[in-house]
Amino acid sequence: MKVKIDTKERMHVITVEEEELTANMTEQLIKQIKSYLNSAVQNVILVFSNVRKVDSDSLQLLFSLQQSFYKENHSLVFCAFQSTVESILGQCSFADKMNITPTESEAWDIVQMEEIERELS
Repeated sequence: MKVKIDTKERMHVITVEEEELTANMTEQLIKQIKSYLNSAVQNVILVFSNVRKVDSDSLQLLFSLQQSFYKENHSLVFCAFQSTVESILGQCSFADKMNITPTESEAWDIVQMEEIERELS
């Protein structure tokens, strides 16, 4: 599976460079992302600008991954979904609970706001 990883001060920005994301590929991606829970930089932004096709099982796995990040007090934000993926998301009952933004810039804002919220708690 091809991904591009850009590590910043407070987050990893991971861009999926595949046009289709299958359940097997998603499991590989999840293993890679979970390793960041034990690193110094523990927040992740997943960029889906290249992904045109994804199945609902993959989306369910990603939602579960997001929940595990929040249980550990870290952020996982999804961004830049293509319209084809958004239409599949619209059919999923959990989509409104996923942290999704239209752009990477907005995803950065979410991570920074969540960092501030955790510091104030």
